[in-house]
Amino acid sequence: MEVNLISDTVTKPTLQMLEAMFAAPVGDDVFKEDPSVNALEEAVAQLFGKQAALFFPSGTMTNQTAIKIHTQPGDQVICDHFSHIYHYEGGGASFNSGVSCRLIQGDRGRITATQIEEAINPPDFYHSPKSSLVSLENTTNKGGGAVYDIEEIKKIKMLCEAHNLALHLDGARLWNALEVTRESPKAYGALFDTLSLCFSKGLGCPVGSVLVGSNEAIENALKIRKILGGGMRQAGYLAAAASYALTHHRKDLKNDHQKAKEIAAVLQTLPLVDHIEPVQTNIVIFALKPQQDETKFMLKMKEKGIYFIGLGKGKLRMVTHRDYTEAQHDYLLTTLTKLNEDERL
Repeated sequence: MEVNLISDTVTKPTLQMLEAMFAAPVGDDVFKEDPSVNALEEAVAQLFGKQAALFFPSGTMTNQTAIKIHTQPGDQVICDHFSHIYHYEGGGASFNSGVSCRLIQGDRGRITATQIEEAINPPDFYHSPKSSLVSLENTTNKGGGAVYDIEEIKKIKMLCEAHNLALHLDGARLWNALEVTRESPKAYGALFDTLSLCFSKGLGCPVGSVLVGSNEAIENALKIRKILGGGMRQAGYLAAAASYALTHHRKDLKNDHQKAKEIAAVLQTLPLVDHIEPVQTNIVIFALKPQQDETKFMLKMKEKGIYFIGLGKGKLRMVTHRDYTEAQHDYLLTTLTKLNEDERL
């Protein structure tokens, strides 16, 4: 049996999703004439209580577009040192927008208003870059799927308003966070100037992210999307998948979370495991004891058909998702349970 827990991006469309895609009415979205794309954008904007939304090929492009519309070359973006926009977007913040990142060491990817306030450069001190944007990530990827406390985000919003800073959310896995907190999407829409929302992770779509914000922000984003090469034609087939997922797949996220917690519980019993990050959503990050060989452990698990990744610095990551079946889950838990400290890795 093969078990792929490399990421929640490995999912494939369900038959029902494919049927929705095949049946989608389409047009040329570059001319804003694709009815399925227009319907998705309107639905997501309304869901978050924002004026407008724009469909993109990827979450990296939505994040990079948001950075571009909120900053000028030479400005500085404040974010956690684990942030996806810093680690996993190819240096796009500097390449596309000419900005630097002020990195804060938060709690598993979550930063506080107090930390942000200390990082803001004085606007009249011309020796330092202008602080113009704060970017948060919820849930946090390298932080092990940690969820922000919305009360802390409210404090951050007040701080940003006081210092005239824009506030962006990398919400690639915000759907997972909302499943845990049961908060309204509109509550998040009211706090952020722009939000990036991904459909190709927990919701199981093949492609697609949406950027939501004000009419002005999305009008500017349309221009930047074109410059970045993100204009698609009959994109309604992809938007239809996102619309289907929005209606039918959100309720299934709790299953991914439960499986992740069960994996963590079994890992906790293994003598070769040193520690496990707290599990709130669908990401399990753990580390082996110093005397264990991480590479050999991963190879042994691969030989058993179980795939996951290393994040560096001793961190290993498993991500549950909607294509991870009960049979695969039972096989993984059984395989892990059979491991013991004396087994040669």
